[in-house]
Amino acid sequence: MSIKKQYLKTKSICKVTFSVPKRVVKSVATVQLLGDFNNWNVKETPLKKTKDGKFLTELELEPGKEYQFRYLIDHTHWLNDLNADKYVPSGVGYSENSVVVL
Repeated sequence: MSIKKQYLKTKSICKVTFSVPKRVVKSVATVQLLGDFNNWNVKETPLKKTKDGKFLTELELEPGKEYQFRYLIDHTHWLNDLNADKYVPSGVGYSENSVVVL
């Protein structure tokens, strides 16, 4: 997994690319990105599958904030990003949310 941050000089925006490699999601059909930035809405931010088999999406987020997020794989299980800036308790059982810091 990876998180790529690109701060724009012309706007107060950071383009953040979230990607999940093929080796992690070998034969899955869908990957959704849920987090603070989309009110944890399962329909809001699906990742697109690329020709090389990875899933990715790009969001424009406000710098100076922290955003909690997780990936939902095939609508059944959750996955954290191994390259997150940090992790925080999710408030649900013993699970944690990934955090991207901008």
